Amino acid sequence: QVQLVESGGGLVQPGGSLTLSCAASGNIGGINAMAWYRQAPGVQRELVARITSGGSTMYSGSVKGRFTISRDSAKGTLSLQMNSLKPEDTAVYYCHAEWPHDGLVWRQDGQGTQVTVSS
Repeated sequence: QVQLVESGGGLVQPGGSLTLSCAASGNIGGINAMAWYRQAPGVQRELVARITSGGSTMYSGSVKGRFTISRDSAKGTLSLQMNSLKPEDTAVYYCHAEWPHDGLVWRQDGQGTQVTVSS
């Protein structure tokens, strides 16, 4: 099992920057991919960025070029550097981890951290 705790959310003005962090505990050595999702009120949950254990990354089109995902697998940490923030980036951001176990892929999300972009 893996537990995830996010931090770093808050209120920021448009054009500003914010860094989200996620600390994993438990069986962190078994984690394969990690990701950040977000969900705004009344909107479907969206994959923001994903990083594999090998360091390959992918981003949604809406954040590509503005956000950077990174991880330290040994420490079980995940980060999301967010630059040039826009009001439409306002959402609850969730840390996500996946790991194999007994032939299945297990998934876990954190509790979420609120990001509000507003003047």
